[in-house]
Amino acid sequence: MANTKVLVIGGAGYIGSHVVKALLESGFSVTVYDNMSSGQTCNLFADAAFIKGDILDVEKLNTVMAEGFDAVVHLAAKKAVGESMENPQLYAANNLNGSVNIFNAMVNNGIKNIVFSSSAAVFGAPQYVPVDEKHPLNPMSFYGYTKMQIEQVMHWFARLKDFHFIALRYFNAVGYAADGSITGREKNPQNLLPIIMEVATGKRNKLHVFGNDYDTPDGTCVRDYVHVTDLATAHVAAVQKLLKEPQSYCLNLGTNKGTSVLEIIKATERVIGKKLPYDFAPRRAGDPAVIVATNEMAKKVLNWHPQYTDIDKIIQTTWNLETKDK
Repeated sequence: MANTKVLVIGGAGYIGSHVVKALLESGFSVTVYDNMSSGQTCNLFADAAFIKGDILDVEKLNTVMAEGFDAVVHLAAKKAVGESMENPQLYAANNLNGSVNIFNAMVNNGIKNIVFSSSAAVFGAPQYVPVDEKHPLNPMSFYGYTKMQIEQVMHWFARLKDFHFIALRYFNAVGYAADGSITGREKNPQNLLPIIMEVATGKRNKLHVFGNDYDTPDGTCVRDYVHVTDLATAHVAAVQKLLKEPQSYCLNLGTNKGTSVLEIIKATERVIGKKLPYDFAPRRAGDPAVIVATNEMAKKVLNWHPQYTDIDKIIQTTWNLETKDK
């Protein structure tokens, strides 16, 4: 794979850096393209080339892609659900326009294969669980809407051009590389586990649990938590699949297993050896009670089997980063 060139757009971010690590370990030649708005220098690898650039810069995208790549991995979307509802124009410009710029540059330069970072947000409130790929798409946020629209544009490009994609619909990404090689924490975290870590380290006074009256075993929301290293291996498998077979897919990446907010808190307490302060707050608008994936299609298409399914081990990889320099 050393002569196989992959352009990872957004490769300095949380998930992107883990994808770059996995691609390098699999022998690919990797170039990272990132505007560093949420990416971090400490997430860059010496073995990967780096180009600072924005997906809204059409000329630069075309210049970079003219160098010739076998595949593109696109992880450059903005992803805060709340922000997308307050500032849809930002998300329309970056996620929608930026993605179309990527696809156009690929077509202009004869690049046929792309792995796209999609999201379970395309489904909205589940009509049934576990959620499979046939589940209706009904996003509840503008962020989720942009992901759905990008998937639909790719379907059209695949019909009209020599263009092939695999859209990977992440459920809840958690954890860090077990070997400690990636140290960049997410800026302004919006997700549960990074916020719990800020409580555990004293950066926040307490955790607010939004809703304890859901129709779940303990009343709190249940989610499917998938380790970021498992997400990364799925990207490698998706690139390999596209290089072998010119077919397009949308695939769910989850663990087939749900864990509640209270279960995450209790697991964190076990791992760190102390109690965490939290209280219950009113439900947030748009939070479904349960979202769990079935990953049978990812297993079938990519031969993908998540390795990190024990929630305590997932949390341990996150806590190791918090205690690394102490």
